[in-house]
Amino acid sequence: MPYTMARALIAGHTSESAVEGEICQVAVDFAFANDITAPPAMRAFETMGATEVFDRERCAILPDHFTPNKDIAAAEQAKTARAFANAQGMRYWEVGRVGIEHAFLPEQGLILPGEIVVGADSHTCTGGALGAFSTGMGSTDLAAAWALGETWMRVPPTLKVTYTGELPGWITGKDLILTLIGRIGVQGARYMALEFHGESLRDLPMDDRFTMSNMAIEAGAKTGLFPPDDRILDYARERAQRAFEPVFPDSDAPYADEVTIDVSDMEPVVALPHLPSNTRPVSRCSDIEVDQVFIGSCTNGRLRDLELAAGILKGRQVAPGIRCIVIPASYEIYQAALERGYIETFTKAGAAVCTPTCGPCLGGHMGILARGERCLSTSNRNFVGRMGHPESEVYLAGPLVAAATALTGRITDPGRYTRAATEGGRL
Repeated sequence: MPYTMARALIAGHTSESAVEGEICQVAVDFAFANDITAPPAMRAFETMGATEVFDRERCAILPDHFTPNKDIAAAEQAKTARAFANAQGMRYWEVGRVGIEHAFLPEQGLILPGEIVVGADSHTCTGGALGAFSTGMGSTDLAAAWALGETWMRVPPTLKVTYTGELPGWITGKDLILTLIGRIGVQGARYMALEFHGESLRDLPMDDRFTMSNMAIEAGAKTGLFPPDDRILDYARERAQRAFEPVFPDSDAPYADEVTIDVSDMEPVVALPHLPSNTRPVSRCSDIEVDQVFIGSCTNGRLRDLELAAGILKGRQVAPGIRCIVIPASYEIYQAALERGYIETFTKAGAAVCTPTCGPCLGGHMGILARGERCLSTSNRNFVGRMGHPESEVYLAGPLVAAATALTGRITDPGRYTRAATEGGRL
């Protein structure tokens, strides 16, 4: 019987038949937690009587959420995680050498095509952009994966998503995934795998693909998979820290459902409070004023995102009274942005550039909203109170909309700034 990509990936890591709906015991290629989810995983690890991780090269803790430590509790949490990682000899990177886990791990070649990757963080699905079955889980299950090198998975049905038409130059991966979520809703792919296809994605940069896979969870999906093409395999080969074998779906694979999206006339998309599915074309949001713009996170803090934002902000000024915060998602990205002059562009425009952290996205630190404030954010969630006060509002969009909005103080179509830049090709 033909296999979907999700089934093929799981079948390659289990001795069971991996029929959709079946619960399988699968081998894990890589397992990680962050400074928030690691401490409970460590306690569960010790409670179950485990004494050492299954493979110290395949287990990791990344301090990225409340780091650099925002208060004493965060410092104690990071200290505990650091001590456990050191005692186990597992992978751990100190502040100054790390980044947001979902950007940093692919950069380091630790999530690879054909693999099963688990992380105690819901946006672990980002790794699907590399053709890995990469998915989030709770700290207790993660502890078991650390101990055994195995976990359980129910083989998910797959929703095939096909993007057709020529991609307009100002449309990014964020617009593509927000359009899908707006179409199917936040439970439209509940416990399913998304499998992305279509001519529109052929030349889509890797950073945009990471953005799309990252937000698969916002539609309820277990993972968001890109079948490996040359772009993915080239990215992986340049960075891989271990051998890998890509997995592909069969051409006649049976899908539980299919969605087709024509991108030809698409305009940038904004998700209004308080769900990622509450989407509107940017042209219908121009009367919404904001107090803050945040460009960063594991969704849109990558180099291409910063490049697009810098292209709009260069030589211009953030509107008076608007706070614009820019956070590169990793130190590799930060360094590249520094070398290319993007950081100087941001600071000259009046933006605050901060060290890599998840902080603002989850209302942790470095950008918390007060009562009644609005933020246009390139992150992935706009739930009630996500970035601060429960009576604040978060609007989601891509880096072009964010940068344009920072210049005007209201949600702005970036077309007024990008038309000249798009002449002759994509941004």
